[in-house]
Amino acid sequence: MKAIPSLLVLASLLAGESCLVQSAEPVDDWKPATSNQRGKQYPQVNSEGRVKFHVAAPQAHNVTVSFRDSSPFIQGEDGAWTGITRPLDEGFHYYTINLGGAEVPDPNSLFLFGANRWGSAVEVPAHDQDFYALKNVPHGRLREVLFHSKSTDSVRRAFVYTPPDYDQDLNPRYPVLYLQHGWGENEYGWGVQGRANLILDNLIAANRIRPFIVVMIYGMTNETPFGGLRNFDIRPFETVLIDEVIPFIDDNFRTLSDQPHRAMAGLSMGGMETKMITLRHLDKFSHIGLFSGGNIRPEDIADMAAFKARNKLVFVSYGSREERGATAARESTDALKQAGIDSHYYESPETAHEWQSWRRSLYQMAPLLFRN
Repeated sequence: MKAIPSLLVLASLLAGESCLVQSAEPVDDWKPATSNQRGKQYPQVNSEGRVKFHVAAPQAHNVTVSFRDSSPFIQGEDGAWTGITRPLDEGFHYYTINLGGAEVPDPNSLFLFGANRWGSAVEVPAHDQDFYALKNVPHGRLREVLFHSKSTDSVRRAFVYTPPDYDQDLNPRYPVLYLQHGWGENEYGWGVQGRANLILDNLIAANRIRPFIVVMIYGMTNETPFGGLRNFDIRPFETVLIDEVIPFIDDNFRTLSDQPHRAMAGLSMGGMETKMITLRHLDKFSHIGLFSGGNIRPEDIADMAAFKARNKLVFVSYGSREERGATAARESTDALKQAGIDSHYYESPETAHEWQSWRRSLYQMAPLLFRN
């Protein structure tokens, strides 16, 4: 019986420590997020990776944010509500503001398409953000192109990145990377959230990669309800990509239109699409990249001899906090290496299933593409 009071005292002490940790004041070095709309001072981010929100909603009765473990929002005398998040991972994060039960975008932040909607996001400065920073280097162009899809009887849109010298010297032809977004996103994702054009501009300026064209297109041909991805039929999109997009790009851009100069990569759902399509079309793609989107095992390859003859690269990556996928990817990479495949694994430090993992993945994979 004497042990019970002791346990109660210990529990009380532990609870007190927890309260002290939770009540610790954030570091007061707040700066407006780079993802804010022009002239907006909030959200703000501090050196701990916390985000402070200041939302003008004088008639709201309750305000919260979708980041878990955030502080309660307090309404000030001006009617605005202020709340602070826990420390977040470096990089890009979607979020919504909840006003009395209604999930809405933050009017202070830029609007982006993710989670199947146009909404808000905040950028937490990363220690390695220099590789996707906007610099004073020659810049390529991110072109919006429209084309008719016969198989879906619709006009479809793609974004095409062309390297900085594409319009200056009209003689060279370029390899092509088909780069797919993830579930709940669209063809905007890699050029906006992913900073793909800036990543490639900086790598080209540093003479670290062979310049190539990048094609980004919406990876679905039908609307699939949230939670129904397992029922997604990839075949209509496969038809669009193989029979329509690739011929359109080769007809309208100066491409090297043979298999050794064509790659496909994607994140999450786009990685799943990449794996399924490339393994069925070894005559079309020579380089494969899966970012947090599964892995390729020797048993996935129907004809290993044909694969070895045609494939130039298998690149697989995960965030270090995606432990289950990362473990399987490491094992499959080693197995492919033992089978004689040029297989690479990259793990993004201290990130999970998020854009910072995928920005880093593109940065790591790009120098491995189209090497002589």
